[in-house]
Parts: sequence; C-alpha cells; structure tokens
Amino acid sequence: MLIYPNAKINIGLRVTEKRRDGYHNIETAFYPIPLMDGLEITDKRDADDPAPCQLRVQGAILDGGPQDNLVVRAYEMLRRDFPDQVKPLAMHLFKHIPTGAGLGGGSSDGAFALKALNERFALGLSPEQLAAYAARLGADCPFFLHNTPVLARGIGDQFAPLALSLKGRSLVLVKPEISVSTREAYQGITPRQPEVPLEQLLRRPIEEWPETVVNDFEASVFNVYPEIAAIKDRLYDLGALYAAMSGSGSCVYGIFNQPVEYIDEVFAGYFCRQRTLEL
Repeated sequence: MLIYPNAKINIGLRVTEKRRDGYHNIETAFYPIPLMDGLEITDKRDADDPAPCQLRVQGAILDGGPQDNLVVRAYEMLRRDFPDQVKPLAMHLFKHIPTGAGLGGGSSDGAFALKALNERFALGLSPEQLAAYAARLGADCPFFLHNTPVLARGIGDQFAPLALSLKGRSLVLVKPEISVSTREAYQGITPRQPEVPLEQLLRRPIEEWPETVVNDFEASVFNVYPEIAAIKDRLYDLGALYAAMSGSGSCVYGIFNQPVEYIDEVFAGYFCRQRTLEL
C-alpha cells in the first residue's frame, strides 16, 4: 500500500488569546496543497528488528527515534485498541515535505497512516472515530483526514468549512535552512482579538489580502530571522498576489496568477517548489 500525505499552508494567522492551560487560541485558515510525502505500508519486514512497526525514513533526517514519529504512534494507538486485528508491519516514509516549515508534514503523515491502517486491517472506524484518534496525535491532524479548506480556531483543533478556492493559481514555496520553534515564535506575540474575522477578509479579492490578511508570527520571527522576511519581499518583487509565512515558519509561500519562470534559479540554495493549486 502506497499513499501520499500532502502538506497545507496557513492563510492568515491571528493569535487571539492566551489560555489558562498555557496554550494560545488562534484563528487561521488551513489550505491543502499538492506537496506530498510518500508512505509505503508493507508486510516485508527486517527479520533482525523485533519492533511491531518497523519504520525506515528517507529524504530527511527527523528529530527523535521511530517511536516519536506520528506514523508509528498512529499504529501503536490502533494496535492497543485492536490487538487481534492490527498485525506487525513495516513502513517506509519518503519525506518531501520539509520539517520545521509550518506545512504540517508530520501531522499529515500521521493522519494518512490512520486512514490507511483502518483500511488495511478492516477496522471499520467511522470518520468521527478516525478524527478522535487523529486529535490525539496533534491538534491539526484531523484536518488532513478530509483535506478541504477550513477555518481553524481554538488551538488549531476546531474546524469550520471555508468557502475558498484558489484552484489554478500557482503556489511557490521557499524554505531557508532555518527552523523556528513554536515556543520561540510565541515569545514575541501579544494576543489580541482581530477587528474583522478572517473568514470575512478571505471573501475579499486576493489582491486586497496583503494589507488585511496577516500572520501574527511574522513580526517577531522576521525580527530574529531577516532572511525569512527577505524571501517574502522577493516573492512580491516577482509578482505574487499574496505572500506570507506559513504558521510559525520558516517556509514562506507566494500565490501567483501564472507559474514563475526560473524560480529555482531565483531561490538557488533554498528548498523551493512550485505547484498548481488544485482546490
């Protein structure tokens, strides 16, 4: 079984308040994009590895060991609840979505693993049950079960459908060799309620977004990492209708009417990908 977990971008991100539990409430839009990892699930196991879920990762060096990876955690959750049905297997994860980028690659891997394992072992889990498992992996994981634009509130775990289509526009993703921790990004934030709800702002023409649809993390992150700010400026120089950092970074994206020529040369030395949006 081979599946392709996809990434997302955040369009706008407002930090609205700090909660008593230490977390922050936010308002943001999650938008799925066609940048994908590959996840293969197979019965072909290494005889020398006793782990019930053997994981091999290619394409990136990930923090932590296999037991920290969300695809393994997804397997272990289901194995605990369905010990007679969930059998030992191996997973090969081919990482194309950069880590520490604000693109949700790890969360997507975990959510897609849940869906695939539910099918592989005929567990019969409903969409609501899968969403409950996904929420245990991470706040944004349930989003990837449906992969349609949503408005996210709470800690990024409360979703409402969002009528937004950027289909046919060109998306350019640029990530420098910088990883911004979520803790670091929040240090420069002063929570406040937005004057205009994000959903209302996103109904306006995209040409108006640069002045109205903001990511609260940009001010503090750009101050520490001016290289990230320079990428955003360069995307506007190239004709982006809208450019922003995704989540707490460090990936910056630009949305264009047409594909940008020679984009790899413009951002030589960076992770840089161009995709046509499908929704």
